[in-house]
Amino acid sequence: MVSLIALPLGLGLALASGAPPISGIIACVIGGSMVALLGGSYVTITGPGNGLAVATLVAITSLGGGDLFQGYLYTLGAIVFSGALLFLLGVFRAGSLGDFFPSSAVQGMLAAIGIIIMSKQFHLMLGEDKPDGTQTLSLLSEVPQTIGEAIDGEVSLFTLLIGVGSLLIMFLYSRVRNRLLRKVPAPMWVVLLSIGTGYYFEWFSSDPYPIPPELMVTIPDNLVSGLQFPDFSLWNQSVFWSAVMSLTLISCIESLLSIKGVERLDTQKRRVNINKDLRAIGLSTIVSGLLGGLNVVAVIARSSVNVNNGAQTRKSNLFHALFLLVFIVAFKDVMTRIPLPALAAILVFTGFKLTSPERWMAVYKIGWEQFLVFVLTLFSTISLGLIWGITIGIGITFFIQLATSRTGGMLMTRLLRPNVLLYQEDDEKYVISVKNFSNFLNFSRLKNQLDACPPNGHVIVDFSLAEFVDNSSLENLGNYSETFASRGGILEIVGLDNLQTKSIHPFAPWKPLPKNPMKKVFLSKRQTELSHFSEVLGGQFVPEPEDLMVGLESFSYFRTKMLDVQRNAILSKEGELPWAVVDLDYHEGEFIAREVFHTTFMKVQSPVDLPGFYMDKELLIDRVANLATHQDINIPEFPEFSRRFKLRSQDESSVISFFTKELVLFFESNPTYHIETSGNQMLILKKERLLSPSEIKGMVSFATRLQEILKKV
Repeated sequence: MVSLIALPLGLGLALASGAPPISGIIACVIGGSMVALLGGSYVTITGPGNGLAVATLVAITSLGGGDLFQGYLYTLGAIVFSGALLFLLGVFRAGSLGDFFPSSAVQGMLAAIGIIIMSKQFHLMLGEDKPDGTQTLSLLSEVPQTIGEAIDGEVSLFTLLIGVGSLLIMFLYSRVRNRLLRKVPAPMWVVLLSIGTGYYFEWFSSDPYPIPPELMVTIPDNLVSGLQFPDFSLWNQSVFWSAVMSLTLISCIESLLSIKGVERLDTQKRRVNINKDLRAIGLSTIVSGLLGGLNVVAVIARSSVNVNNGAQTRKSNLFHALFLLVFIVAFKDVMTRIPLPALAAILVFTGFKLTSPERWMAVYKIGWEQFLVFVLTLFSTISLGLIWGITIGIGITFFIQLATSRTGGMLMTRLLRPNVLLYQEDDEKYVISVKNFSNFLNFSRLKNQLDACPPNGHVIVDFSLAEFVDNSSLENLGNYSETFASRGGILEIVGLDNLQTKSIHPFAPWKPLPKNPMKKVFLSKRQTELSHFSEVLGGQFVPEPEDLMVGLESFSYFRTKMLDVQRNAILSKEGELPWAVVDLDYHEGEFIAREVFHTTFMKVQSPVDLPGFYMDKELLIDRVANLATHQDINIPEFPEFSRRFKLRSQDESSVISFFTKELVLFFESNPTYHIETSGNQMLILKKERLLSPSEIKGMVSFATRLQEILKKV
C-alpha cells in the first residue's frame, strides 16, 4: 500500500523539483532499502520529501544559470555533500534536537499535516486534478467550489464514484465483520476494485474507460533512460555550498519532525534511535545523489499510511522500496490502471486520522495551555510551513510555561544546569532524581539516564525536588513506562504529590501549590494508588499536609533533623494494632549547608514493650550521630544473622535475649529495613527517599507480619 502511494508521489515530487521523474523513484528505493537496513526507527518510511521540492528547484535554477539540465547535475553533487553532512550530524548526535520538540506542538504539527494532506488530495479524489490554488488555505477555500462542480456534473460520474466509493470503503471497513473480507486491508480493496474496473472496460465493455488519462497513474516510457550522475565542478563556489546547506538544513529538520511524529503514532511506543536514523538517511542520500536521485528524508504522510495498515517493524520500509521497484519494472501496465482518485481517497482518510476530532479532544483534556499550543502550531504550520510552524510552537510553549508558572525565573536561570542524578540501589533498583524542573527543553538529560537503565529493571523517577514538570516529560515517561513493561521492567513516578495539576489527564503538567493551599483538586497517580490501597486495607488515607505525627522526636534518627511537614498518611484499620505510613519533609543544617529530604516512614506499635535497639543492613545507621560509640552486637547463636545485620543498643543483654529464633528467621527471610525502637513503638525506613506504591505495600506487609511475630514473642 505504501508503495502504491509512493509511486505517484515520487514521480510528482521529482517533477515539482525540476528533476527527471526517475530521480524521485531512486530516492524512494535507495532510501527505503538502506534506512531499513541501517536506521534506528521502526515504522518510518523514507524517500523524497515535500519540503525539499522548492529548495531543490531553487538549487537547480541557481546552479544551472539558465541550463536546467546542467543545474540538475550540479544539484546532484550538492545532494551528495548534503548526505555527507547529514551523516556527520548523526555521528555528532544532532538527533537529540528531536527531544526539544514539545509534545503539544508535535501533535499540532501532525494535525496540520493531516489538513494539508486532505486539502491537496480532496480535489483529486473528486476528479479535479488542477485546482486554482496551490497553498493549503486557498485549496481549502476551493473545496465548496469543487463539490459544487462535482454535483453539477462537470466531473464524470464514474470518476466521482471511484473517489467517493474508495473513501467510504476506508471509513466503513472497520464495521465489516466477515473474516474473509477482513483478511484484505481496506486500502488494498480500494486498489483491487479500482484496477478491476479498468479490466472490466477493456474486456467486457465496448465503451471507453470513463476516467481521463490525466487522472490515472502514469509511468514515463523513458524512465530508466533518465538516469544521470552528479557534477562536482562547482564544489569551490559559494552558491554550491549555499545549496548544500539549504538542502541539509531542511532535510535534517523535516526528518527529525517526521521521526518524532511517527514515534507518537507507533502503537508499541518504542524508543527510536534518531542519530542512527540520521546516519542512515545521510548515507542513503549520498548513494541516491550518486545515482541521480533526490535527497532522502523521513516522510510522515507515507509513514502514517504505513502505521494505519498495521506495520510493526522497519521491514515495511524495505518492502515498500522493493515493491516499488517491482511495480515499475514488472507490473507497469497494471500500475497505469490505478485511478488517482482512489489513491487520493486513501490519503484523505490518512489525513483525517491525523487531525480527527478525537485528537483535538485528547489535547484539550490535558489542559487549555496545551490546547492553545496545539491550535497555534497547527495554524502556523498551515500558513507558514513545517519549519516555521514547529519553531512558533516551541516559542509559544516556553512563553506559556514562563507566564503560567510561579517558577518562571527558575526556568530561565537553571535551564543549562545539570539537574538529573541516576544511582543504583543495592536491591537492583535504579533511582533517577530530578531537581528544579523537567520540561521539553531539558528532558534529554532525563532521557539519557533512562536509556542507561536496563529495560527489564525497576526504575523510580523521583520528582520530589522538582517544582515544575510539563506534559512533554510526562508523555515521554508514559512511553518509557510501556517500553519497560513490555520487556518485564517497571517504571514508577514519585514526588508529584507536592505539586498540583488542573486536569485528571495523566499527561497534564504539574506546578507548585499556591502559598495557602486548599484541598488539592486532583491527586497524583501515586496518591490515587495509595488511596485505593488504603481502601483495600479498610484504613484511612489523608493526602493533605497536616500536623506532624506525635512521638517522632523520640527516635534518635530525628534528633539532628528538623521536621517540616507530613503528608500522604495511610492509617491502619480501626481496631487493629495501630500503624501509619507517612511522607515526611525534613531538613538538616541551615543556610548554605541546608540539606532537604523527602522520605517515606512507617511508625508501628508493638504488642509488647521492646528493648531499645537500631537494626540496619546499610550504612544509614552510621548517620545517627549519637550511635557512633555503640558497638555492633553479635548474637552467638545466629552467626549468619550477625554477619548480615548491624544491631546496636545500650542494653546488649536484653537485645540478645529478645531476638528469638523465630524473630531472627523472619528478618533473614524478608527485605532489609532500617528499624529503630522507642518503648513499644517502631520506626521503619527503607530508603531516604519517597517510596513507590509497590514499595509501600511491601513495607506494610513486612510491618504487619512483624506485629504478628512479636505477639508470639
